[in-house]
Amino acid sequence: MRNPVFELVGAKYLRKTPIDFEIGDSVVVTLKIIEGDKERLQDFSGTVIARKGSGLDEMFTVRRLVGDEGVERTFPMHSPKIVSIKTARSGRVRRAKLYFLRERVGKARRLKERRLTREQREQKDALSKAKLAKAQAVAEAQEAVSAAKSGTPVGAGA
Repeated sequence: MRNPVFELVGAKYLRKTPIDFEIGDSVVVTLKIIEGDKERLQDFSGTVIARKGSGLDEMFTVRRLVGDEGVERTFPMHSPKIVSIKTARSGRVRRAKLYFLRERVGKARRLKERRLTREQREQKDALSKAKLAKAQAVAEAQEAVSAAKSGTPVGAGA
């Protein structure tokens, strides 16, 4: 159990929009790279092989091949440097960690694709919309609570 003070402080650093991907999905992670006074976006695409932690400590690992060499990168889920995560393909897996892909070569490295029926896709879309609405409602409620504590009316600009 975590201290409620940590959760209260960490709540403002959590990502507002939930990210929806699973282990085995092929994703494209778009990062904000800052070089001196310039800012650019860079994509890192690969397969999600691990997800661990919770809250602000949640991390996920993406693995890809660069010239016959495997490259893995671990990202914090709530990092402000992550602009977006797009799911390119969903893989059908039966494990929580796909570390066995490190030893696989060639076609054995590929995962079967998880195909959804139209009804399943509609249910997933409805569920993600409900999660988004819930996240927005929670954010508004936290905003109202913090505004009530500070004594400013809700919706008043600072």
